[in-house]
Amino acid sequence: MNYKLSRSNYRQLVVGTDTKIPLFNGQFTTGINFDNAASTPPFVSVMEEINNFSSMYSSIHRGTGYKSQMSSQLFEEARSVVLKFVNADPRQDTVIFVKNTTEAINKLSHRLWEGGKKSVILSTWMEHHSNDLPWRNKFQVDYVQTDSYGKLSLKDLESKLIKYKGKVKLVTVTGASNVTGYVNPIHKIAELAHRYQAKILVDGAQMVPHTAINMKPNNPLEHIDYLAFSAHKMYAPFGIGVLIGPHETFKQGVSEFVGGGTAEVVTHDWVKWNDSPHKDEAGSPNVMGVVALVAAIKTLTAIGMKNIDQYEHQLADYAHSRLKSIPGITLYSQFFPGEPRIGVIPFNINGMPHERVASILSNEAGIAVRTGCFCTQPYIQKLLSISPKQMEFYKRSVNAPRPGIVRLSFGLYNDFNEINVLTQMLERIIRHPTTYIY
Repeated sequence: MNYKLSRSNYRQLVVGTDTKIPLFNGQFTTGINFDNAASTPPFVSVMEEINNFSSMYSSIHRGTGYKSQMSSQLFEEARSVVLKFVNADPRQDTVIFVKNTTEAINKLSHRLWEGGKKSVILSTWMEHHSNDLPWRNKFQVDYVQTDSYGKLSLKDLESKLIKYKGKVKLVTVTGASNVTGYVNPIHKIAELAHRYQAKILVDGAQMVPHTAINMKPNNPLEHIDYLAFSAHKMYAPFGIGVLIGPHETFKQGVSEFVGGGTAEVVTHDWVKWNDSPHKDEAGSPNVMGVVALVAAIKTLTAIGMKNIDQYEHQLADYAHSRLKSIPGITLYSQFFPGEPRIGVIPFNINGMPHERVASILSNEAGIAVRTGCFCTQPYIQKLLSISPKQMEFYKRSVNAPRPGIVRLSFGLYNDFNEINVLTQMLERIIRHPTTYIY
């Protein structure tokens, strides 16, 4: 496939960009997907690779058949592809294949847990529930504050590292926010964590598809200890995710899931476990998912992560400037010149429930967005200035409409004309809010 394309032709690389979908009035239009932070459609190259490989597919590990041997080789070689993509150290780091980022973080929380010991984990106010809830029942969790713009406070991070006097086991932080699009300075955070004898996990679910990640920069204090991400957010939606971390972490102890493939020798009296990563990949591995992930990585690499980052930044800048000019719209993230970000923009139409805005956009213009709290409820509560007392009301009231935000999230295949369609539709909604019956 030729990747020497103008940015307007990135659309050719993605399945379904010209698919017609029905509107409320019975007509059809080309769908516009601004919900890429949840999941992206597949690359054409991913689907081609899945189809090409399917004739060779077989269960891997221990099979003597030719197809099993080929499938096993591909599966194991994929680990090197993943390590290279994020500049991890193949001598030090291992790749464990999981279902998604959520499973990766749950796995790491289990592997870092030392029975009854309650070490401190520093999470942040920005985190997805998947980088908060898995730590709560095993560790003492504290949360690094965000400032008035919703950006992470490095000052508060260092203050908490000092406060706990070396008891912080891990600083766990999102690489990029799925709500505001802010990109966190992960290497500065790593340097702070390591200076106070803590390690760092980066939740890369939102970061990896949009910008280059370097786990091992020249300054050793800035290296990233653990990284987790999901293929379904990077144009390979076939149920695979990745946890990367030092071999040493997974050498001792047992996985939270055990069974087929995790043990070398088993009697009714004792078990000799396999070495990691295999003892951490219970059951029949998702070979097709790994094929898809490798194909997606190759396509992203061929396009160039820098090119993707720059283009999506331009899309976000343009959309932000258009939205900012529309009276009646409140934006919940700021654009700071020269600062990195991903293409995520949260907003509301004043006086209109977020769910209704999304419904009108879909029914009238075929525009897909996401609304609600995006599994980041504490962060949304803070952005919307909802007090703990107000949240008690929602705890008691099962049927009360939940607070939330409308979220736009861009992929490399979106274009400026789609943003024009969106903003024109938003202007119509604000001018004629009672026109729509749903």
